[in-house]
Amino acid sequence: MSLLTANSHSLSEEEIDEYSDGTVKLRNSNIELMDQDILYHLALGSESHDLQEMFGDVKFVCMGGTPKRMENFAHFIMDEIGYKLPAGTQLQDISAYSYRYSMYKVGPVLCVSHGMGTPSVSILMHEMIKLMFHAKCIDPIFIRIGTCGGIGVEGGTVIITEDALDGQLRNSHEFTILGETIHRPAKLDKKLARELKSLASADDPYDTIIGKTLCTNDFYEGQGRLDGAFCEFSETDKMNYLEKLRNNGVVNIEMESTIFAALTHHAGIKAAVVCVALLNRLNGDQVNAPKEVMHEWQQRPQILVSRYIRKVLAQHGQLKSLFGQQGSIKSPRRFKLVQQESQAHE
Repeated sequence: MSLLTANSHSLSEEEIDEYSDGTVKLRNSNIELMDQDILYHLALGSESHDLQEMFGDVKFVCMGGTPKRMENFAHFIMDEIGYKLPAGTQLQDISAYSYRYSMYKVGPVLCVSHGMGTPSVSILMHEMIKLMFHAKCIDPIFIRIGTCGGIGVEGGTVIITEDALDGQLRNSHEFTILGETIHRPAKLDKKLARELKSLASADDPYDTIIGKTLCTNDFYEGQGRLDGAFCEFSETDKMNYLEKLRNNGVVNIEMESTIFAALTHHAGIKAAVVCVALLNRLNGDQVNAPKEVMHEWQQRPQILVSRYIRKVLAQHGQLKSLFGQQGSIKSPRRFKLVQQESQAHE
């Protein structure tokens, strides 16, 4: 059986049934034969760390591009779900010694940076899926929180991905493995997307929409930008391409969704992508919004995701228990401000 035949199929009904206990299964029998599975880029290991003790309660894995964005989200979600750290402790970057990705754990929420582009996300996804396996997590939900360029969509709009498309508008991700090219479906959970959309509030001073997302391999030529180091097409060519995307239902462009969708689907993990548009690409290539506006825009996907997490925890009676945990820190955000003020007077 060729690699193409063996690995390019999506989950069958029989395979989905194997996940009925909610735990994450790996499609790799080699892992069970290893003395230790080292998650190189997370600075964790299956025998060096008690991964089930550390991560067994994780229900949500939230990913974003930069370490700072995910550190900020960790503090934000801590306030939102009322999680309190033990007295005398603070949030720690669990993967600090990997020098590649950052990871913060806030009760049942894992906040992880994935870098930029599909290769970086691919490496992280392999190790995060293995982490869920070793930790014996039950029904974890993966959500990517990011930024993007809008297609006919104004800056500040929150976009939930319905289908992730590659550069040739295929709903799949292309892999080259052992010299063979295979395609895996880049499928996201449509019910989860609808649930997230339902949590948009009429009071939000911005739109939240669902649509198709184009995932490209680079930021410049692959996205039809005129401002890269190289550009061998005209502005007319660019506009024709962007209009073609819009006519095919594409509402935004980024660089991570197909690999994120393909690997979560292949692992049987429910997943969603929520981004905010930083500009309308039909109007230009460069982001000109002021820094403070950009900062507020980037909080918008986080707010929507936090509403979903709060809703799920409340439905399972877990939100109240998190609020009831003992701890001396009332507000991590204000605690941090107090620390900064104190340090300023040293």
